[in-house]
This record gives sequence, C-alpha cells and structure tokens, in this order.
Amino acid sequence: MQTLKAVLLARRSIPALRFLPSSRNLSIETTAAREDDLQNQVLVEGKASARAAILNRPSVLNALTTTMALRLKKLYESWEDNSDIGFVMMKGSGRAFCAGGDVVNLYRLLNEGKVEDCKDFFRNLYMFIYILGTYLKPHVAILDGITMGGGAGVSVPGTFRIATDRTIFATPETLIGFHPDAGASFYLSHLTGHLGEYLALTGEKLNGVDMLAVGLATHFSMSARLDWIDERLAKLVTDDPSVIDSSLAQYGDVVYPDKKSIVHRLEMIDNCFGRETVEEIIDALESEAARSNQEWCISALKKLKEASPLSLKVSLRSIREGRYQTLDECLIREYRMSLHGILKHVSNDFCEGVHAKLVDNTLTPKMVCTMQWDPPSLDRASEDMVDYYFSPLDEFEPELKLPTQLREAFI
Repeated sequence: MQTLKAVLLARRSIPALRFLPSSRNLSIETTAAREDDLQNQVLVEGKASARAAILNRPSVLNALTTTMALRLKKLYESWEDNSDIGFVMMKGSGRAFCAGGDVVNLYRLLNEGKVEDCKDFFRNLYMFIYILGTYLKPHVAILDGITMGGGAGVSVPGTFRIATDRTIFATPETLIGFHPDAGASFYLSHLTGHLGEYLALTGEKLNGVDMLAVGLATHFSMSARLDWIDERLAKLVTDDPSVIDSSLAQYGDVVYPDKKSIVHRLEMIDNCFGRETVEEIIDALESEAARSNQEWCISALKKLKEASPLSLKVSLRSIREGRYQTLDECLIREYRMSLHGILKHVSNDFCEGVHAKLVDNTLTPKMVCTMQWDPPSLDRASEDMVDYYFSPLDEFEPELKLPTQLREAFI
C-alpha cells in the first residue's frame, strides 16, 4: 500500500524547529497554567521507536485550533529530525478522532473583528498538513470515531489510516457555507471516478468499511481491538513502512462492504456527478431519483438543496482543479479560497451557516437555505462570484508560503 511512500526510506536532512518553551519556565503562575492547558490540547505518548500525538479536546470532538496546529507542526518537525524515532502516530481522545477545524471559534473571532487570528489558523493548519503530506517517516492515524473536514486533513495525507467500526467520515463544509479544505480538494479529487465530487458537494457520511473500500483508509480494525494493536505497534522498532503495513494487516480485521455500501452505486454516482455544472448534477439526480427512487439519490438531492448555492459551485470547481494539482498547489489555492470566504467580500455564507447549523441550531435547514444563503439560489451564484474565490489575494495580503524547496510534494 502507498507504494509512492517508498521515498520515506530515502533520508534527507531538513532543519527542525524546536519545542515551545516549557510552561514551567514561566514565572507567572496564571500564565503557566494557561500554557499547560494549551500544551494539553495535544498530548504526547512515547513508544519504543515511535511517538504518538493525541488530539485532546474531547468535549468539542477534538476540533482543531491554531494552538494545536502549531504544536503538531513543532512536534512533527522535531520527531522527523530525531534518528531514534522510526515512525509517528496520531490518535484522538474520546468519541472522535477529529471533527475538523473549530469553526465556531472562527465565527466568534470574525464577529470580534479578529480576522488576523482566523488567517493564522488556516495558515498554520495548512502548513502542518503539507508537512504531514511530505513526511519522511511512516505515519499511522487511528481514525476511531468522528473524522470530518480538517480531521481528514490531518490524517489522510499520511502513510496509513486505520478505520474502525466507530469511524464516521464526511466533508460537510458546503452545508455551513464553506468549501472542503485542509487538502480535501487533493485527496477527494484522486478518489475513483467522480466520488470526490459526490462527497464534497453532499457531505455524505461514510463508515469505516466504506472508507477502506474507496481508499480513504488503508486498514480496518474493530474499535475494541485497538488497544491490542496499539500495544503491538508500541513494540515495533522500525522506520520501514512495509514492516508497519504488514503488522497492521496482521493485527487488523478483514471486512467486506455490505449491500448498502457506496461501492454498489459508484457507476450511478459517476453518471450524475460527472456532469459539468451543479445544475446539471441536480438534473441528473432528479432523473435518477424519478427512475429508481433510491434512498441515496433522494438524500443527495436533499443535501444539495440545503447547501449554500455558492459553496456548491466553488466546491465543484475546487475538486475539478485539484485533480490536476499537487498537494502544495491545492493547499495554496484553498488558502486563497478560505480567506476570500471569511472576508465576506462576496458572501457572508460562512458566518450565516455556522450560526444557523452550529451556534443556533434551532433554525431548520429550509429556513437557512431560503432565507439566509447569499446568493439564495444557483442561478444567482454567478461565474464572477465563483472566479473571485480562486483569484490571487490582493497585494497587501501574503499568499500561503510552503517549504516546497525543502519538502517535495507527492503527486
């Protein structure tokens, strides 16, 4: 699996940033306590020849913050530079691996006028994702529980992903007036056929077995057996991805998609979501729904009609462009798109969507769609609006800078 990652065996010398100063060195007690709390958002486990980063905000499903992105970046750079560490792992606390970025916090920052803090979040998260996608050591992510949006961003670009019977995957950003980001336009666009467009536009959920079947996961394990697998991995002393792959295969579970699996409707998904425009996709779905009356088709139509019309058009184009771009190119473009989205120059859909869906979830999807999306319909989401999301940032706004000269992105 992941044969492209064989380049992991070729060692390169990359400068590493050091850990943040320990909070114990701070003289003011309240500052030290705050620093301890920030450090605790990502815990560390030491193993024989590995290190594990544990996302640790269980009360909010391990939603990512700027602090977490920065800490992950520093930890991973330090571990990559440490010859005693053969491979790296990532896990989540509680019932989620990671539900994505903390968009509620971003919403509040925007309302407080702290736009620069929001930019810092996207910049540091995307930087970490690029580091993960070009990491020189094998990486094992254990996706036990909810894995959505940015949670997939900090796991899918790595070498191995273990899905479980508790895994729930989705990229539901169009339903909050945003676009699948954090590298989603790269990994979704490289799925079979037009599955990426389907997942990006509808936010449809996949279970762990389906993740394995379509290639978003590399291995599967029952959640109850994870402690046993973790114990076996902890004893491995290796930096060889093939050894880790064999161990995961040996200790994992063999599973097969059931009758309701997405793999049985890939041809119909291709037929509908391979169309050129969102309007044509919806027309094709309506025709398929009238012909077959299949539940997945009716559900997809419902989700598309609840989503932000502008986000649908922006997301479709993003996936289509991602099919011909490297990871770094996707992240740089997504950074532009994200900033254009939060700065409200064209639409306030992100803030409206987060408020309706996550802050004040008493509103119904129908109310959100008909009363609050701007523009309110697909025919009013013009090409000029969509083009703006893909346009370069203005001369006073720096583009995302990734260390592409030091770290080569995989194609």
